[in-house]
Amino acid sequence: MNIINLTRDHDEDFVHRVEEESGQKVSLCYQCGNCTAGCPYTFAYDIPVSQIMRLVQMGQKKTVLSSKSIWLCATCESCTTRCPNNIDVACIMDVLRHMARREGLAAVPQVKTFWDSFLDSVRAHGRVFEMGLLINYVTKTGRFWTDMDLGPKILPKGKLALKPHDIQGKEHVARIFERFDRESNS
Repeated sequence: MNIINLTRDHDEDFVHRVEEESGQKVSLCYQCGNCTAGCPYTFAYDIPVSQIMRLVQMGQKKTVLSSKSIWLCATCESCTTRCPNNIDVACIMDVLRHMARREGLAAVPQVKTFWDSFLDSVRAHGRVFEMGLLINYVTKTGRFWTDMDLGPKILPKGKLALKPHDIQGKEHVARIFERFDRESNS
């Protein structure tokens, strides 16, 4: 068990930034535990959702942004649905993941690599190109044989196109990425 000095490590600016970026008031969480009880991934988390919320309230930036939990969250919104104070806990988890990315932290590198591969695909094609995503992810992670047995089952069914589909509105998606790039660099 890790002992955290709540007074020495308190970062009030972190609390305000989480609230500002998420639009949520973290002080409304009174630790009922419904979020943790409903989370399908609690078994895999290093820190349960309710404890993440408490650590955010206590300004424990380093502990929170270094946790595996924020990367393993599937944003299924089970926690949000169960919250008696209507806190969008899933949104807070997303914000924490984005903050960790900006700080260069990735407690579960394979998840970050998947996200990066997914966004690269959407940026290039206006939507996800599954085969390209798969190749990009496998190349970056070196996980060549993972799920290889699924290929012969999926390819004949046409579930994975060998080349990307053209879509309408690709220029609109490109503008979203351009705006993101501008805002990230300013």
